[in-house]
Amino acid sequence: MPEPYDEPLPGEALVSFAFAGTGAIVGTSLAAGLLPDTFGVVHALLSAALFAIGTGALLWAYALGVSRSRAVVVTLVGLFFLGGGAAPPEIAKRFRIALAVEVVAVVAAAVPRAGTESVVAFGVLAPVFGLGLMAVYGGRYGVYPARAESS
Repeated sequence: MPEPYDEPLPGEALVSFAFAGTGAIVGTSLAAGLLPDTFGVVHALLSAALFAIGTGALLWAYALGVSRSRAVVVTLVGLFFLGGGAAPPEIAKRFRIALAVEVVAVVAAAVPRAGTESVVAFGVLAPVFGLGLMAVYGGRYGVYPARAESS
């Protein structure tokens, strides 16, 4: 029986882009966590940019999922979280790691400043980027079961 995934795996550019964004937000989270007065605005601006990219990616992924749903059964877990075998395990793992690292980094930078008026808190918007790119992968390259013919 043939494997449902091609070699090399599709969507490597999306994974690389996700890791680039994750690296950038981790760097600014660390810098803003240590020197919030110096790097807080940079961190907030990057977080807002990643949020905007991620929001656009989520909308695009939704459109891809809707367009593919006529031929295949697109699941929400498969589309947005690459669950249920929608992606090769190594791809899904890499996207999930990027998302988890984003969440941990921005929360770790924001929590020490909780209750203060700090722009570092804008960092919590950034993980929408990782989620959006994961969803684009699910919409573009996800493998789903064929839709049953209706009578």
